[in-house]
Amino acid sequence: MPCVFPVCPPAPTHQIRPVPRFAPLLAFALAAASSALGSGDDMARFNQVSIKPATAYIYIATVTMTIPPFSRHGGVYSSTYAARVFPIFYTERGRIWIDVPDDALRRIASGEPIDFTGRAINDSGDGRKVTGHAVPTGTTGGTISVRVYVTRRISITYDTTYQLVGTAEAQPAVTPK
Repeated sequence: MPCVFPVCPPAPTHQIRPVPRFAPLLAFALAAASSALGSGDDMARFNQVSIKPATAYIYIATVTMTIPPFSRHGGVYSSTYAARVFPIFYTERGRIWIDVPDDALRRIASGEPIDFTGRAINDSGDGRKVTGHAVPTGTTGGTISVRVYVTRRISITYDTTYQLVGTAEAQPAVTPK
């Protein structure tokens, strides 16, 4: 009868494998690259902010403010606006800028409310002071109260919500005439 047993046993498997020499260097490079990429993306989600239309009630009329999404350029959000007064059938259009520095956006990201200031100019060239207060209610949105000063003593306050649109196609900055 022929022998079916192997003559030599199989070679033993290595239990200890050599550590690559460049593994610590590779790990450090990957960690540095991920932190560098992450640092640019944390503020990118604040590039555009959408504000829902808001209505304010004055003595004999209602004023509805409509604003397209704000785009952020160099710490300043800018957009255009349209304010419609009913039943007087008056519409004012113009441009609006709101100053929000990076540290205020970091506070919003951590859930803290912020105050902001800005300005608006209607198409006739009349300037308006703008102040406001934003309170985050989640990671991508919150409530916002904006006060637009029509004159030095008369202001209209709009209470509405905001939503972070993020890195959607950036619109060009709105500049004054």
